[in-house]
Amino acid sequence: MELPDFVLMAASIVGFIALCKPLVGLVKWVWAMFSRPPKNLKEYGSWALVTGSTDGIGKAMAFELASKGLSLVLVGQNPSKLKAVSNKIRERHGEQVEVKSIVIDFAKFSGEEIAAFIKEGIEGIDVGVLINNVGLSYPYARFFHEVDLELMGSVMRVNIEGATWVTRSVLPRMLEKKKGAIINICSGSVLLPSYPLVTLYVAAKAYIAMLSKSLNLEYQQYGIAVQCQRHSARQAYGGLDMSMYVCPIGHIVCSGAFYVYYRMHYGIGVSCDTFLGCEREDWRMPTRKMG
Repeated sequence: MELPDFVLMAASIVGFIALCKPLVGLVKWVWAMFSRPPKNLKEYGSWALVTGSTDGIGKAMAFELASKGLSLVLVGQNPSKLKAVSNKIRERHGEQVEVKSIVIDFAKFSGEEIAAFIKEGIEGIDVGVLINNVGLSYPYARFFHEVDLELMGSVMRVNIEGATWVTRSVLPRMLEKKKGAIINICSGSVLLPSYPLVTLYVAAKAYIAMLSKSLNLEYQQYGIAVQCQRHSARQAYGGLDMSMYVCPIGHIVCSGAFYVYYRMHYGIGVSCDTFLGCEREDWRMPTRKMG
């Protein structure tokens, strides 16, 4: 039985639309990564605040931001490591970059106390870029009921309360000047259907992913871009040598600073939810002014 022409036409249109969506996403990614001029992060402000800045991705981001002329507020729990990173940045960039340090262990303070520390540390400073990088996972895989109460509280305070209250501390100033960039470091594990034996950590990172997407929709009308960077486990855990590592696609070996550069300079303002710089979802909602 031969189908009517209008049925074939309708099926063709539906197929074309279904094919266009991934193609548009691919074109947008190619444009953002290779054709779009890199974002000048100093347009958001002259200072950047980086949590978890003494190791891994946070440290790589601090050096990358300094190389672009941004002054830094480095946040970490280890005074000696903070001093070492600060001195290294000053040695490399001299008087071009100012560096301040805030010593705080997010696992030991409440959200209100974290906010108070941050507000005091950035008093009188034009923080235009915020990197919420600090994170804490289990020392080894374990069932949920085996996680001791102290570790459970620490994981939630560091991963959830830390990013939430630091963001809350810097957001009012960004709203005043109607510009800012917030980059939340997440985990590629939240893309999986489940991730047992590190349940609490992954759930906390899922919170960060949803927080990022929702904040981006709330504040993009005020010139504030929020990006969630989903990194693989090898990249995300602190204490790793970020000079070289293996990306989980194609086994490509690239420098940590190069990878961070593309995430920040080409993705911010274009892609809210990224994994290896790719936008996974295109979220839309009607623009609504607050107040």
